[in-house]
Amino acid sequence: MTTDRPSHPALLVLADGLVLRGDAFGAQGTAVGEVVFNTGMTGYQEVMTDPSYAGQLVTFTYPELGNTGVNGADQEADAPHVRGVIARQLVPQHSSWRAEDSLEAWLQRHNVVGISGLDTRALVRHLREGGAINGAISSDGSTPQQLLERVRSAPSMAGLNLAEQVTTAAPYQWEALCAADFDQRRQPAPERPYRVVAIDFGIKRAILERLAAHGCAVTVLPASASLQQVLERNPEGVFLSNGPGDPSAVSGGITLAQGLLEQPDLPVFGICLGHQILGLALGGRTYKLGYGHRGLNHPCGSPGSVEITSQNHGFALDADSLPADSVEVTHVNLNDRTVAALAHRQRPVFGVQYHPEASPGPHDADHHFGRFVDLMAQRRR
Repeated sequence: MTTDRPSHPALLVLADGLVLRGDAFGAQGTAVGEVVFNTGMTGYQEVMTDPSYAGQLVTFTYPELGNTGVNGADQEADAPHVRGVIARQLVPQHSSWRAEDSLEAWLQRHNVVGISGLDTRALVRHLREGGAINGAISSDGSTPQQLLERVRSAPSMAGLNLAEQVTTAAPYQWEALCAADFDQRRQPAPERPYRVVAIDFGIKRAILERLAAHGCAVTVLPASASLQQVLERNPEGVFLSNGPGDPSAVSGGITLAQGLLEQPDLPVFGICLGHQILGLALGGRTYKLGYGHRGLNHPCGSPGSVEITSQNHGFALDADSLPADSVEVTHVNLNDRTVAALAHRQRPVFGVQYHPEASPGPHDADHHFGRFVDLMAQRRR
């Protein structure tokens, strides 16, 4: 494809010594992080702004980026959280009535580096065989050896508490939608919004929007919130959000979840990192996956049903570590049989490893928000 963009060389260097050469786009410079891949065919802006991707260089398996530009409505946070972007091809001219800017100009403005012109199929096969690995994207003239030294001295994702880096600095409110805007396809609007406290480990805006669409008025608290700070808000339900990094390193969140589990009738719902924190609080263990689950096409099932799900995580709960007398594994990932969802057998507590808000899609799992609301409705009655 022809383009008016001037060509500028860039390097991708992995910790195992692999060096790939391509063209720079976005900001000029060097970014070091964990190299992962996402299998979604759409939604690149949602991916790049998802706080769960903090610290990562994301390889997009879909071969073309930038075709729909960017716009403010599709952002999951105020700015990108990815450290770098790896693409097969960058579209020189976007085409969408919703576009407010080009992908490249947006990345430049937010100082995110990118590299295109790579054989991303070969790179993904390399990551699938060897696992997610630290790497560097560079367009500042650094040599492969200089980059390799930087990459090999960078910390592993295992053991990193990145939630404390992406969480909100102060509490804020996310109000329920008015009755006229309520999503009537799901359930009728409640007379009074359900009071929900959401713990922000890296929360996506789409999650807040779905909670609001299901009749919740949400107070968002930082990841450092204490049990007392949560309970003094008199919540009817508590939500533990998605987020980046190693769940076992989020010690404050695990302590909070343990305290919440001592409240016998308080509904608690966790997504992704929040789901893993619930599992750890219940006595389970987590481990790092080889290359993680990232994309919009992951099948998860319970007996008699299958949901195609949106996922983004590099760690998973060890099913054998969960106490069977109090915890039920309700869904499994049908690709590798890892834990996809759990529920407490005696209390209104559950978590899902995938993303039921599914921004940009699919929406098979949105019913889990309704499940959370049903638990709060039962408690209110």
